[in-house]
Amino acid sequence: MNKRIQILSLLFLGFSQFAFSQIKEEKLILDRKREPEVKKIEKKKTSIEAEKNYPPEEKSANPPTYDITNVPASSDFKTSLIQVEDISPKFDAENQNNYFQLGMGNYGKILADGNISTQLESGMEVGADVHFLSTDGLKKVYAWDSKQSAADLGVYLNSYGEQGKLSVNADYGLNNYNYYGIYTLTPASGNIDLKQKTNRVKVNGYYDFYSNEILNDVRVKSSFLSDYFGAKENQAEVLVNLSKHGVDLPAFDEVLFNGDLGLNLETVQSDFDLLDKNSSEFLNATVAPKITFFKGKSYVMIGSDFSFLNAKNSNMIVTEQVKNNKTYWFPKAELQFAAADEFKFYAGIEGGLKLNTYANLLEQNPYLVSDQELRPTETKYKFYFGLRGDIDQNIKYDFSGGFGKMNDILFFRANDLFNKDVNYDRPAYDYANTFSSVYDNGTISEAKASVQYFPLANLSLDAELKFEQYSLDNFENIFNKPLVRASLGGKYSMLDKKLNLGAKAFFATDQTTNSFEVNNGGINPNVFLSSEDINDKVGGFADLNLSAEYKVHKNFSIFALGNNLLNTRYQTYKSYKVLGAQILGGVKISF
Repeated sequence: MNKRIQILSLLFLGFSQFAFSQIKEEKLILDRKREPEVKKIEKKKTSIEAEKNYPPEEKSANPPTYDITNVPASSDFKTSLIQVEDISPKFDAENQNNYFQLGMGNYGKILADGNISTQLESGMEVGADVHFLSTDGLKKVYAWDSKQSAADLGVYLNSYGEQGKLSVNADYGLNNYNYYGIYTLTPASGNIDLKQKTNRVKVNGYYDFYSNEILNDVRVKSSFLSDYFGAKENQAEVLVNLSKHGVDLPAFDEVLFNGDLGLNLETVQSDFDLLDKNSSEFLNATVAPKITFFKGKSYVMIGSDFSFLNAKNSNMIVTEQVKNNKTYWFPKAELQFAAADEFKFYAGIEGGLKLNTYANLLEQNPYLVSDQELRPTETKYKFYFGLRGDIDQNIKYDFSGGFGKMNDILFFRANDLFNKDVNYDRPAYDYANTFSSVYDNGTISEAKASVQYFPLANLSLDAELKFEQYSLDNFENIFNKPLVRASLGGKYSMLDKKLNLGAKAFFATDQTTNSFEVNNGGINPNVFLSSEDINDKVGGFADLNLSAEYKVHKNFSIFALGNNLLNTRYQTYKSYKVLGAQILGGVKISF
């Protein structure tokens, strides 16, 4: 077995040399016992994914059944985007859920983060969470304003009853930033208004029954989003999981049967107040039955997704509202053959319908113009296969590949000038500095690799690689999606967990984009002429991040963060450069 670990260690090192991309958002737990936390205790998953964090079994007269489930590699680091995506690590605090931390750094960066919670006499837990991050931007790179800030305030309630757990949370998020990525039409003055601002309110409720006897869990989600230019979006969703797990089949030796039925109803209404004034309404109902046969750690799952979509779209160009009612069927099946814990082969097919919302698009690209055409993306089918396993609780790996057929694949295209008059008081979004959603049908070929290594109880290493290649029907290249993305990371604690160290590196290959060249040298000097390049490039990057936190006292810590330490001002989108090397230091109080 030691030889096997040595071989996979070499494979891990070889894989780390091959990594070339960024991973946007992950979570990794540092403090771990001898048995690594790569395996977390979670409730058996059903057709619609359930939450984690359950009360101790003594809180329930009918305790739930738990399985060890695979959790992907993760980290709290993110790429050093100027749009203030949070790159601060969150280390585990032993029996101290309440904390507040404050830090300051170069580029005018300010970080404030805190959480407070308490147990009431009734057994309820109530709490609040606040987060703020801001930067002055790249004052030496851009003559105009590029500062940005983000704030988030949330409150939550957890109640443990006789039959299950109730969770309710409300969250308000504010993102204030600028369309600073101007590259072709330099303003005559740096004193221009490039402001964009989004507000989002979310209220969610979740009830999980301790037992999987028929009614498993119920979840309700709602959100409201608005922006600086008058866009509004309302979203609501209800999810119900029905299940019957662990049924013995006497005709088959040691075979267990699980039955699940997922019910999902989602509605979205989006209205824009700029340019073409696009408006869309979606109502999607999904029924997802599945059955699973288990024998040991091998299983066969067979299911389907049935979606019923009602869609309405309109804008200022098309006078009549376009209505679409359609029924979809998607296959779902998976086979896993577990020769041993170290080697589990799996293969399957899946599909589904995803509603693209303005809120979700902004999470991918905040520099969208406030007028978007929204369509759902249909994955008709995706075949996949892979090999995964755990080796002596020290190495966890997952290698997979797949191929799929998709309709209305979403990506982002750079916008030209909306108004080409030379003598025009341009708004923030009209400097060829925004993007719009665009869709095409095609196929996707992908390969993924994930490795986690736990050589010591206080040391964890992880690496992840993702390759995605699209073949589109109408576009030669997909815009603003790198071919390969990767990350390497690790966390280490020492001095009896008083000192916690973290590292994360992101890599990405070049990505194709379109861009425009604007001039007014034509026949009419009062009108700009523009030409489009559909094969422009946004260069790849490497982004190194380090962190350290030292616990001076059980209630007091100091921390330091270093982000983009290679000091490469790479671009996330055309002309949107990130901050250079950043150093931030601060203090943390835990109680």
